[in-house]
Amino acid sequence: MNWLTETKIPVGKLAARIFDWLQSNGAWFFDGLSDALEAMIEAILWVLQSPPPLLIIAIFAAFTYALHRSWKPAALVVFGFLFILNQGYWEETTESLTLVLSACVVCMGLGVPIGIAMAHRPRLYSWARPVLDLMQTLPTFVYLIPAIVFFGIGMVPGLIATVIFVLPAPIRLTHLGVTSTPEPLLEAAQAFGATPRQTLTKVELPYALPQIMTGLNQTIMLSLSMVVIAALVGADGLGVPVVRALNQVNTALGFESGFVIVVLAILLDRMLRIDRK
Repeated sequence: MNWLTETKIPVGKLAARIFDWLQSNGAWFFDGLSDALEAMIEAILWVLQSPPPLLIIAIFAAFTYALHRSWKPAALVVFGFLFILNQGYWEETTESLTLVLSACVVCMGLGVPIGIAMAHRPRLYSWARPVLDLMQTLPTFVYLIPAIVFFGIGMVPGLIATVIFVLPAPIRLTHLGVTSTPEPLLEAAQAFGATPRQTLTKVELPYALPQIMTGLNQTIMLSLSMVVIAALVGADGLGVPVVRALNQVNTALGFESGFVIVVLAILLDRMLRIDRK
């Protein structure tokens, strides 16, 4: 079997050459992208940290009540955020929320149009499916290496790694929602003379909206699961105390910060989970 190992396929060397070429020839693109993402992150962080915490909590509670028309999920949001405030993790929570919201903006902004395009072009989806599988199954720590090479240390590489990991979810769910549109609805729209754009906006997207909202929910949950990994490349947030607790073998700090992440995940899930009867 020595002949098999002697003719090793240079996967790693090829990847290194590609990254070296991109770093040498695409610095202008990565610098511009980094500046744009940094500006978005700073804007969201300013919105969440400048007002008093109780005002932000009230806004989230009002938003939850407007979505659900029920005081129960709104009360859960209030109690959950008050618990986070009581534990002294408000600043870290807003930093993690900034990463999650930034990832939602990028992933939904890219994922929904790509999912629509793939739904209308089955061959494109069949070609892209292995890439989507690779993005979701490749260990997330691998994403950190090119993120650090291209974007340095901070929130931006954490956001990039999060987007690569999360992006397949809105693409797949948007594709599923659009392709699941019943054929009689499409035939009725065509019979009434609807253009392809009208069919998309008035038939396919309304029918696919529950799946798209599920994609948004999955985007938020998967982004929140990346906060600890993003902390390894300098991203602020709730992942920082978790990493610190791991380095110090501090059980109290690890459980405390981990439980705050769980509470935040539950709050975000309940806020955006809309029951459709």
